[in-house]
Amino acid sequence: MATFAEALVIKENIASTVLKNRKVHGVGIGYYDPKHPKKGAAVILYANAVSSTALGLGAKFSSQVKGKPINVPIRVVKTKKIRSNASYQDRIRPVVAGYSIGTTGGSGTAGLIVSSGNQLYVLSNNHVLTNPTNSNNRAETLQPGGADEGRTVRDRVGHLSRFVTLKTNGTNRIDAALSRPVRNSILSPKYATVGNIPGHVTSYRVGERFKKVGRTTGLTRGRVDSVNTDVQVDYGRNVGVLSFRNQSIILSDTPVSLPGDSGSVWLRSADNFAAAVNYAGTEDGKTSVAFPVDWALRALRVRVARPAGQRAGRVKVVDTHNGNAAYTRRLTPKELSMLKVIRPKSK
Repeated sequence: MATFAEALVIKENIASTVLKNRKVHGVGIGYYDPKHPKKGAAVILYANAVSSTALGLGAKFSSQVKGKPINVPIRVVKTKKIRSNASYQDRIRPVVAGYSIGTTGGSGTAGLIVSSGNQLYVLSNNHVLTNPTNSNNRAETLQPGGADEGRTVRDRVGHLSRFVTLKTNGTNRIDAALSRPVRNSILSPKYATVGNIPGHVTSYRVGERFKKVGRTTGLTRGRVDSVNTDVQVDYGRNVGVLSFRNQSIILSDTPVSLPGDSGSVWLRSADNFAAAVNYAGTEDGKTSVAFPVDWALRALRVRVARPAGQRAGRVKVVDTHNGNAAYTRRLTPKELSMLKVIRPKSK
């Protein structure tokens, strides 16, 4: 009968080697027979196998401690690959905000489930829901997106409904688009890990604390470092560098905006009201570039969706203290009219 001390010695000696076997997902120590603890300890292998023989191993591990031979039995627990409890790159039905979405061309994040009357939509970025970026064809919306093995027809959840054109010459305000689902029931007006979103805020200020869920970085937190920030954003070879005006910079000590997080929506940490739409970031992911979600919702004429039978999400008007420049501001009717909203051509 092996002791736990002996099992630990064996585990420490063999773990790095055994874990190189792709079928093995974990190595630990426990009872050889949990129903009969008196049978002593064992090395436990969590693996995609039913026995140690299937892993090319014997029934025991043997070694020596201070010249004394020890033999510790192996118990195999059949286990699938271990992963984070929440993989936002997975297929999910109904679709909620925070998960992978996109086209055959790639993946971003479903930022919010929004509505106009009784019709639901997914809010994300132009460059997530159009294919290619900024084109007005009626692109299929896949969940998960193409970068996460989403496939046409099988994973289709909707089609591009409308988007705000990204100007290659001139100044941009937002990178936003809507997808209309194949049916409302394929969407759920919830936000991953958070649940129902009460609505959105019309403004926020420097120093506010935010959180969000993105396809790549998952649940993260950040702080508004600046507002009214003019930036140059590189959209790659096919689009080039675009200018954006009066954006928000949100910083964190850990990555919050990596490829695939585009379209994710920042929530106020204090009350879960939607605040800003992430669409770009620095190479290390610790800087998020975003714009007020209020701008996108007004431009696309939608509101935060709520569960069936409830009114659309609240529009929480934030006092900006007579236009204090530490706050983001709402777009004027003239500024809104300058955002060119495109409805794609039917195939």
